[in-house]
Amino acid sequence: MANIVEINELSSPELAVYARLKDPPYRAGFEAANGVFIAESPKVIAIALDAGYEPVSVLTERRHIAGTAREILERCGDIPVYTAGRSVLASLTGYELTRGVLCAMKRRPSRSAEEVCRSARLAAVLENITDVTNLGAIFRSAAALGVDAVLLSPSCCDPLSRRSIRVSMGTVFLVPWARLGERPEDWPGRGMETLRSLGFATAALALRDDALPLDDPILRSHERLALLLGTEGDGLSAKTLARCDHTVKIPMSHNVDSLNVAAAGAVAFWELRRK
Repeated sequence: MANIVEINELSSPELAVYARLKDPPYRAGFEAANGVFIAESPKVIAIALDAGYEPVSVLTERRHIAGTAREILERCGDIPVYTAGRSVLASLTGYELTRGVLCAMKRRPSRSAEEVCRSARLAAVLENITDVTNLGAIFRSAAALGVDAVLLSPSCCDPLSRRSIRVSMGTVFLVPWARLGERPEDWPGRGMETLRSLGFATAALALRDDALPLDDPILRSHERLALLLGTEGDGLSAKTLARCDHTVKIPMSHNVDSLNVAAAGAVAFWELRRK
């Protein structure tokens, strides 16, 4: 049964997990140090619970306790449910809640590339993606279009940041993911070596004159394929491109030079999905 706690003092230590949610540097440090993340909206929280993540507490407006939050609260046992009016919650979080319910949840131990790719045939490899909105959108496309695993270079942003989770609609909990190294200097050298040791052929998505079209049959001839997507703006680094087996591109019309990385990923995932 839900343990309803009325908020009386915003500086209470137990509310720190919900403070300054629109301050990315602060949140990154706080969540890493405390082993938590924030899931937002009943639908996303339900997906996280289905995936086995453990809730710590809930923050919601009073009016949602018997409404949109009811089914979530029934699943969360006797964890604290902090509640107040909208203006009080906005003062705590830094913005007005549009989905009505936040849930602090425990992070899991990091997984290895070997573990998440054990049965993967198609993997998305992300290099230095720093926009959490793009990252969330890539995960959503990966889940919808049959990507088996997502691997991130050490400098990619956090898939479990609140905004990434929200944009992904909770699919970050559905697609296995891991980092290819812990330090920036682990990529691309050691990271690419890991991909090869796992039996992946590598295809870099890049705008080069000598690139293969995305529908070239050679890409489907590989038993395991890793598709590499580069950072917003600059794309993949020259060092990474030099280590890839293939370079591929999406043909463009009307002199458009490129797509947003999340859009490009969705097109490539669709073309390379299992048929």
